[in-house]
Amino acid sequence: MSKKVLIGVMIGISAVCVAISAKVVHDSGVLTPYPEPKYLSEEESAVRPFYNTLTNSEKSVYEALYRGVSEKKTRIPFPYEINGDTYSKVYCMLEKQEGSFFYIDSVYYTAKHLREARIIMREDGNIGDKESELEKISSEILKKAPDGDDYDKALYIHDTIAELCEYVSGENREYSSTVYGCLAEKKANCEGYAKSFSYLAGKLGLVSVLVTGMTDKGESHAWNQVQIDGNWYNVDTTWDDMELSGEIRHLYFLCDDSMFSKTHFPENKYFQSFECSEIENNYYVRNGFFVSSDNDAEKLIKSELKKGKSKIELRFSDEQVYSDFKQKFITEQYIFRAVFESGVDGRDVAVTLRENESELCLTIYLEKGKNAQKIPESYF
Repeated sequence: MSKKVLIGVMIGISAVCVAISAKVVHDSGVLTPYPEPKYLSEEESAVRPFYNTLTNSEKSVYEALYRGVSEKKTRIPFPYEINGDTYSKVYCMLEKQEGSFFYIDSVYYTAKHLREARIIMREDGNIGDKESELEKISSEILKKAPDGDDYDKALYIHDTIAELCEYVSGENREYSSTVYGCLAEKKANCEGYAKSFSYLAGKLGLVSVLVTGMTDKGESHAWNQVQIDGNWYNVDTTWDDMELSGEIRHLYFLCDDSMFSKTHFPENKYFQSFECSEIENNYYVRNGFFVSSDNDAEKLIKSELKKGKSKIELRFSDEQVYSDFKQKFITEQYIFRAVFESGVDGRDVAVTLRENESELCLTIYLEKGKNAQKIPESYF
């Protein structure tokens, strides 16, 4: 091969290498200028308490993701180069807390260092249609919301979701862990329930977050925390949905940490759950169903019976009070005397009980014409 031919070949190879290198550099974004860092507005950040726990650089990455995902972008540049741990923290926070982004996946691309995000969509070609459908459904739900205080709004959201949605375990449906799965398809897992609670709460002006963690059975779980009158409370709508009986309970509605700590353990990996120390707005406390002694229980039961109530919910202050109540009212059957002394004609009334000993809760039902244990004749 002549020297001229060899030089030509080398020049050609060099040109190819330069072209390939240029493409690699272009694709890597190394020469692309960083966009200016931006942040959520005061109004937006006011309803996103987890966002306010981030550093300024993390906030700017969150803002970039928030705007980009809102516009359905699949590649979103960052104002800084960030490490993979930071990206995981910010992306997971966004995916869990922004319920309206039901179309993005919980699975995401990451690397040791990143200058942009590559978003994986739950793409089926109908994102716009699904957004419109979700907006219509949520609007209909919100039309019926009470004009009351924070408690009334939170209770409405809790009961509406429990009544509307059917629980499905795991990830066996495409949208089961999303707001769309819960409110539109009416089938969701715990994450879908929790995202829907925060989604609707935000639309009613409540500040709420989704919390991930484990149950006392070692299972992954998701629930909510919501601010009521300036104080944080725990809410687990999934566990209050008694689907088999068709009943909605309030065992896990507006609980403090001591009530939740037996069964709910926050993960606190990417975002720290808030301390919930108040019980003033707990369902049982607010409605006068919180029992601290035998006398409290007896007065409450008789009062409710005189009002014509057929369902009486009780939550006990501690294990001793609960044990004493069961001994007197169930083992010694004093519940029948309480019914009789309340002026209720018990000849055709059956008393049934449902208890949740681990949560120190018990519900009394009075029904007519049922084959449950009747009030003994000796009490008439």
